Amino acid sequence: MSTVILDTITGKSTATTITIGSTPVVSASANSMTIRGEGTAQTSIQQGLAKAWINFAGAGTSINDSLGMSSLGDNATGKYTITMSSVMGNTNYSVSFGIQELGAQNNHATVLRSDVTITTTVFGVATYSSGTYQDVTLVYEKVHGDLA
Repeated sequence: MSTVILDTITGKSTATTITIGSTPVVSASANSMTIRGEGTAQTSIQQGLAKAWINFAGAGTSINDSLGMSSLGDNATGKYTITMSSVMGNTNYSVSFGIQELGAQNNHATVLRSDVTITTTVFGVATYSSGTYQDVTLVYEKVHGDLA
């Protein structure tokens, strides 16, 4: 088995497609790369990547790790405001949630806060247990969408 290690792949001509065997698997243009998926489906790598994410403690403003996030506001028990350093192209981005529950209770929920106006850099989240705001052990947020 051989290993190829390189920093840049450049086509011999103006070709912008990488072919393995007889199958084109990657096509590229300026600031864009598309991967061939199952069948004939094409997936844009840039569109599929998370643009920002955060892992934080549910009690307080302790950010454990993040990418593209600049600050975390603890507004009250179970209520947070998150500010991204990566500016999104519009306010139609997608936010995915996850939590590490607190104790043995299994009825936690995480939602976008309706009392925080979503902007291209700010959104609010809330964590609940049995319909009551509650700080959970860990909160995980991930943002997908187009950067500005």
